[in-house]
Amino acid sequence: MEAYIKAISYYLPEKVVTNEQLVKEFPEWTVEKIAKKIGINERHIAAEDETAGDMAFKAAEKLVAENEIDKNEIDFVLLCTQSPDYFLPSTSTIIQNRLGLSTKCGAFDFNLGCSGYEYGLAVAKGLIAGGIAQNILLLTAETYNKHIHPKDKGNRTIFGDGASASLISTEGFAKIGEFVLGSDGSGFDKLIHKTGAMRHYQPLNDLHEDENGNPLSSDYLFMDGKAIFDFTADVVPPMIEEVLAKHQLTMDDVDLFVFHQANKYMINYLRKLMSIDKDKFYVFMETVGNTVSSTIPIALCEAQKEGKLHGNILLAGFGVGLSYGATVLNCE
Repeated sequence: MEAYIKAISYYLPEKVVTNEQLVKEFPEWTVEKIAKKIGINERHIAAEDETAGDMAFKAAEKLVAENEIDKNEIDFVLLCTQSPDYFLPSTSTIIQNRLGLSTKCGAFDFNLGCSGYEYGLAVAKGLIAGGIAQNILLLTAETYNKHIHPKDKGNRTIFGDGASASLISTEGFAKIGEFVLGSDGSGFDKLIHKTGAMRHYQPLNDLHEDENGNPLSSDYLFMDGKAIFDFTADVVPPMIEEVLAKHQLTMDDVDLFVFHQANKYMINYLRKLMSIDKDKFYVFMETVGNTVSSTIPIALCEAQKEGKLHGNILLAGFGVGLSYGATVLNCE
C-alpha cells in the first residue's frame, strides 16, 4: 500500500530573537556578518515553561484545524525530538491524550535530529505498508535553545525552536518514495549534549572557554562545526545519487530540492557542489532559523503555500548522530 503526505502545518514560539538583539550581547559581531554567513535574521525561542511536547501539541492542533481532520481517524502518533518532556513516559503518549485521540492509537518517540523527518516518513510508510496504521500523525519538535549556553554566540545565531505536524495517510498530495538512510556513530560526539541522561546524569560543571573565548561545557550543547561540515560534504552527494538511482531519476528530473536548512553557508556549498539550479533549490530559514528536525517540513509547508510542490521533490536531511536520510516525493 502506498503512503502519502496528506497535510502539513507548523508552530513557532512567540518569542523572537533578532540579529540586532544578538549583536547587543556580542558586539564583536555585526548584523550583516550573521546574515551573510548564517542566512538567518531572526529565530523563535521557546518560553521558559514551554516544552517540545507543548509545541508539538500546538502544531498538531493547528494541523487538525487548518485541514479539518477528523481526530478519530488518527491511529498512530510518532514524535521526533531530542528534547522530550520527560525521560519517561514517551511525550507522544502525553500528546495522544492531550489531543483526545483514541486509546487504540499507537504512539512512540524517536530520538533524531536533522534527518528526523526522513526517518519519520520511512517509519510511517512502513506502518502503512504493514497494515498497522492508516493515518499517522508525524510530529517533530525541538527546544535546542534550552541546551545552549547563553554566551554561545555561534549556536545561538543558528538554532531556532519550533515544531511541525504532518498527516501521513493512504492518500494525499505527495506520494512518499524510496529511502536512503544511514548513520556514522563514530562521530557521535561532534554534536552532543553530554550530561543529563544516564551516561552523565549529574552536571559535570566543567565550563571553560576555547581560544576564541567561546564557552565549552559538557552541560550544554557542543557542536564541532568543521566536523559536521566535512561529514555533510562527504555523505550528501553520494546519498543524492543513490536515492535518485532508486527512483530511476536524474538531477534534471527533480523539480525541487529541499535540504535540511542547516545554515546558508553549508547548504549553498552543497548546492554548488552538486550543480543544483538555484531556482530548484528551496530555502526557508531567514525568519525561523535551524529548527533541526522541523526544517524540512516547515520548508515544505511554505513551498506548498507558494505553489512550488509539483513533480519530483527531493528531501535530504543530515547532521547530529551522525545521521543522514533522503527520499523523493512525487506530487503529480
